[in-house]
Amino acid sequence: MIEHSTSVFTFEMWIAVSILVASYIAIFTEVIHRTSAAIIGAVVMIAVGMAGGFYSQEAAVSAIDGNTIFLLAAMMMVVAMLRPTGAFEYMAIRMTKMARGDARLLLLYLSLSVSLISMILDNVTTVIVFAPLTVLTCRLLKRNPLPFLMAEAMLSNIGGSATLVGDPPNIMIGSAAAIDFTRFVVHMAPPVVFAWLGTVGLVLLLFRKELAGRADVDLLQLNEANAIKDPQALVRVMISLALIVVLFFTHHLLHLFPAYVAFVGLSLALLLLRPAPEGLFGEVNWSVLIFFCGLFVIVGGVEASGLLDLFGNTLAVSASQPEKLLLSALLLMWVSALLSAVVDNIPFTVTMIPIIAGLESQGVNVTPFWWALAIGVGFGGNGSHVGATANLIVIAESENCGIQGARISPGAWLRTGLPVTLISLLLASVGFVLFFDFFL
Repeated sequence: MIEHSTSVFTFEMWIAVSILVASYIAIFTEVIHRTSAAIIGAVVMIAVGMAGGFYSQEAAVSAIDGNTIFLLAAMMMVVAMLRPTGAFEYMAIRMTKMARGDARLLLLYLSLSVSLISMILDNVTTVIVFAPLTVLTCRLLKRNPLPFLMAEAMLSNIGGSATLVGDPPNIMIGSAAAIDFTRFVVHMAPPVVFAWLGTVGLVLLLFRKELAGRADVDLLQLNEANAIKDPQALVRVMISLALIVVLFFTHHLLHLFPAYVAFVGLSLALLLLRPAPEGLFGEVNWSVLIFFCGLFVIVGGVEASGLLDLFGNTLAVSASQPEKLLLSALLLMWVSALLSAVVDNIPFTVTMIPIIAGLESQGVNVTPFWWALAIGVGFGGNGSHVGATANLIVIAESENCGIQGARISPGAWLRTGLPVTLISLLLASVGFVLFFDFFL
């Protein structure tokens, strides 16, 4: 591996960025399937990185976030065991009755539910459970699930930003800055609430035609009691899910990876239900998992080229000037959001933590930077369909649900995701400026 300058845009950076951009063009234009584009991009990144001496096969394997991949796989299998019990049909009927056939009311209920749960559970887990439920509910209401699925993913990302355990970058930031659970919620709740309200309002506005009117459904004929097909299996899966929820809430205290927690619950479910492994593995969306592996390798090449360090050090130079503290914090917030819409937010967070900590050793008050970083990486994932794991989960569900017009294309996501991200960041920025002393 060669040493990279963090103050000059090097040839290695140009190469890595070119491969990243080419891969994203293929993904966004859909000239080939996104998984194929990710695989090809990963292979090219490794080959070019090896030839240029800045990336290796070992580094590429290390770049794959095994915690995310295994978490997704385990939760997909747990949900696959829950699906035949009729639990989703039961909840769909309950949701339909609560909304009284009003699509806008249903969107509010679903959005609030995923946001609150994402504050406690990982937002990916929340979306894996809610996406199939949403599709079934929309079938009952004879609605296109597209706006509901998009709203759920975006608001789970925003909701997860509010707590220390809601998103992996939050845990890293809290650990590095010695921020406890309560302090994190107190400082992050206000921008999250404003971003949530702005996002819900914008989604209702953008999808006003799709959400107009009431569904022609006889609610009296819907009986949720008849939806449960296997009560015994349902109880056993719910016991496993309850264990996962408890461990998710305490995993940072027990020093357990979220993926390990998910596999603990999965193991219990496997013991209680004894399903056929072949059928269970067939329910896992391997295309999504392989896509993320390829994306992690591509982003790992960009990180290995030194580009993220260059961004971080550029911000650090600006932040070292006390009179520009507010401006630097806002710049960090927006740059974090921009990069989180394009690359995974975890590598950027890992890069920024030691840089911010280094500024603190130089006498700079870095407290606003921790909050700006948390807001940026939390809200930025809504900017594109590959910006957050939850986004890809709902997109896969939209592609597999079999409902005409439900598929969420990259263009459809950008038309909603970019305005949502801009509104969220603008609201957070205004709050940051008006109450800057609070974030100090």
